Amino acid sequence: MQPRSRWKPVHGVLLLDKPVGLSSNDALQKARRLFSAARAGHTGTLDPLASGLLPVCFGEATRFAGLMLDADKEYVAQVRLGVTTRTGDAEGEVLVTLPVDVDRVRLESALRAHLGDIQQIPPMHSALKHAGKPLYEYARAGETVERAIRRVRIHDIELLACELPEFRMRVRCSKGTYIRTLAEDIGSMLGCGAHLSGLRRTLTGPLQLDAAFTLDQLAGMDEPERLAVLQPADVLLQAIPACRISAQDARGLINGRTVALADVSTDVALDEELVLRAYADAAFLGLVSVRGGRLRVKRLLPQESAQSA
Repeated sequence: MQPRSRWKPVHGVLLLDKPVGLSSNDALQKARRLFSAARAGHTGTLDPLASGLLPVCFGEATRFAGLMLDADKEYVAQVRLGVTTRTGDAEGEVLVTLPVDVDRVRLESALRAHLGDIQQIPPMHSALKHAGKPLYEYARAGETVERAIRRVRIHDIELLACELPEFRMRVRCSKGTYIRTLAEDIGSMLGCGAHLSGLRRTLTGPLQLDAAFTLDQLAGMDEPERLAVLQPADVLLQAIPACRISAQDARGLINGRTVALADVSTDVALDEELVLRAYADAAFLGLVSVRGGRLRVKRLLPQESAQSA
């Protein structure tokens, strides 16, 4: 780690293309050191086996990182039929090997059967916590704990390539969906078992992998070039409707006052409890909500950060 004196007040959102083999926290710390950022956090874990989009927040952007935990995700998954492993992925011990008597038509039918609301049991080899400890720690100790069934939604599933016994699929899903469990369930439906042999996250909410940078790319940049790739904090909040207020009302909000709804410009109905992104001129202020018939602060950037994040 860098000496404390070298950390800087960096603000913004980095779209990081995490490599295979690094945990999300390891990738976060490597990115943090490249930017010398005093404060950093990510918007949800990605397994070491997986690569792809990991949004990293620096400075005041971390105030909004938690809101991305509920965002839909999209993945491209490589699946191997006929082999079941202890971990549900390619790193685990092989438990069962079965012949694969499957054609493309049956495979596509099995994929379609998992569209919509489905139930999953979280895998033991996951970061989900039980009694304050990640499940994978129990699994490594040879222990199994009871996990509650959870309901998740598969919004879309598409077969991208079929070279049996391997296939590749694109999955857009709700938060909390385990793609390794989905792969195992598809293999179970086909009667031959399966495991996840590769995974790449391509979307998190409105954020896309196409705009992401690798650690190697970032390491090859000078400091101004690295800072230029950071996106503003409100890139995390594009699913939330926006409103605009005057500079005078913005100063009032910052000082704890409320704003009359008649002074708010927006394209949506200002219903009670509605949350909005607030702007004064082009400057992002933070999140506000409608309560008691007025606009009130929910979570604002500090005034100095509103200009730089």
